[in-house]
This record gives sequence, structure tokens and C-alpha cells, in this order.
Amino acid sequence: MKPPLNVAFRRSQVKMGAVLYARMVEMMLHGTFSCAEIAEETGLHYVTVLQYARELYRAGACHIAHWEKDKRGRDITKIYKIGKAKDAPRQRMTKAERTARYRDKKRAIRDVNLLGVAA
Repeated sequence: MKPPLNVAFRRSQVKMGAVLYARMVEMMLHGTFSCAEIAEETGLHYVTVLQYARELYRAGACHIAHWEKDKRGRDITKIYKIGKAKDAPRQRMTKAERTARYRDKKRAIRDVNLLGVAA
């Protein structure tokens, strides 16, 4: 019996073993990889990596080294690093900053519409 043609395109999920756990911890030592990047590199499922990273954090074995911003500029993705240290602060906008940004955006849209330029 021949395997289906799309087998090469499937991504197989790997169980957490000692080798993969060691690779995950080694990547976290550098502190430059998000959980999604660790999952991609090791072949583990994203949720598995996230659960292990959270448990390491709860146990005090790692800390939040810094935050990655999303497309709106908010600190969303935690970057964990092995070792004991103080967590990186999460930057938040004040209500005045959010309001000013909203008004600037509305003003820019109005100006584009007045000029008749396609956005």
C-alpha cells in the first residue's frame, strides 16, 4: 500500500523527550527565542513548549527577559530566559497616549480623504 501523496507536507508532532527538553532549555539560555520559534526549531507543538516554559517560570527556573511587540506596538509575546533575574517590565500606554494616538490616526485618515489620495 502506498502512502498518501501529502505525507511529506504534514508536520509530525514529537513527544517531549530528554533530548528535546535539553534543546529547548539550551535555546532559552540565549533568551532570544519566543515559544513559537522554539516549537518550530524543535518540532514540538507550540502548546507543549508554552506549557513547559510556564512551568519553568512558576518553578523560578526562568524569567521574562523581554517582550516582543505586536503590529500595534503592544508588548504581547514573552521571551523567557533560563536563570533567576527580575522580569522585564511590560510597557503600557497611558490613557492620554492612547487617546492622542487615536486622534492622530483619525486626523491622518481625514487628511487622506480630503486630498483624495488612495490609501
